[in-house]
This record gives sequence, C-alpha cells and structure tokens, in this order.
Amino acid sequence: MTGGELRPDEHYDGERFADVVFDETAAGNCLFLDCSFVNVSFREGRLRKCRFTDTTMREVRIVATDLAETAWQDVTLTGCALAGVQAHSADWRRVVFLEGKLDSVNFRGGTFADVRFENCLLPDADFSGAILHRVSFGGCILTGADFTHATCTSVDLRGASLGIADGLGSLAGSTIDSVQLLALAPQLAQHLGITVAD
Repeated sequence: MTGGELRPDEHYDGERFADVVFDETAAGNCLFLDCSFVNVSFREGRLRKCRFTDTTMREVRIVATDLAETAWQDVTLTGCALAGVQAHSADWRRVVFLEGKLDSVNFRGGTFADVRFENCLLPDADFSGAILHRVSFGGCILTGADFTHATCTSVDLRGASLGIADGLGSLAGSTIDSVQLLALAPQLAQHLGITVAD
C-alpha cells in the first residue's frame, strides 16, 4: 500500500506505506502490525493510543504530532526525525532508534524497556517522570535533556555526549564512563551542595 488515508480505530496488518504525506491526520487508537513506513511524513497528526508492533520505520518525519499513550513493541526506527512530538505516557518495549534526530520530544511519564538509542541527536528531550529499564544511548548527543523524577535501572549512558539540563539526581541506576564523570563533575558537585575551591 502506497498512500491512502488513515482512519481511527482501524487494524492495519502487513501494510507498506511509502512516499506518503499525512497532514493533520486523525487516526487514533489504530493497530499497526507488521507494517513498514518508508519516506513517510506525519505533520500535526493525532495518533493518540495507537499501537505499533513488529513494525519498521525508515526516513520517517513526524512533526508536531500527538503520539501520547501510544504503545511500541519490537519496532525499529532508522534515520527518522521527530520534532515537537507529544509522546508522553507512551510505552516503548524492544524499540531501536538508529541515527535519528528527536528534537524537543516529550517522553514524559513514558515506560522504556529494552530500548536502544544509537547515534541519535536528542536536543531538549524530556524524560521527566519516565521509567527507563535496560536503555542505552550509545553515540548519542543529549543537549538540554530533562530527567527530572525519572527512574533509571540498568541505563547505559556510556559513549553519549551528556548535556543534562535537569534531573541529574535521577540518573541513579545509570552507568557512565570516566570521561563523562569528569565532564559532569561540576554539575554533580552543585547538585550535592559541594563547594569546590582551590
């Protein structure tokens, strides 16, 4: 399937969406099972409570779209760009983000389990209140990231460029490398109320 119109409450099984632009699409509460999206664009869409299972996305652009309370399982997103996306309270399980840009994405209150971000740009990503379990950020650049009140267990931040704006104390349960520790030392000292004076 190339093109077409998405409708709410539909079940899409084994569909292929390619070279399609979905503007202001209202298609909440859909199930996408074993689907693929290639060179697809979503702009100002409403996809709240959709479920994506065993699905792949390549070169997909999602802008100012509502993905709140969506569920993602066994999904790979390669070279995708998300900007201004509302994905709060979403559930992400066994999801891989490869070489994408996730700009100002609202992941607040989401659940992440066995999720891998690899070589991604995450400017101003908001993970506040999220639960992260077995999540890695290899080769990623996090600038202005917010982890306020997040819960981290077995989170691997090694190999990432860390620009944590808020929630440094919520990274307990994460692993960083020695280079990152040195870079974060001033923020850690401030967070702990330690004065460094020579």
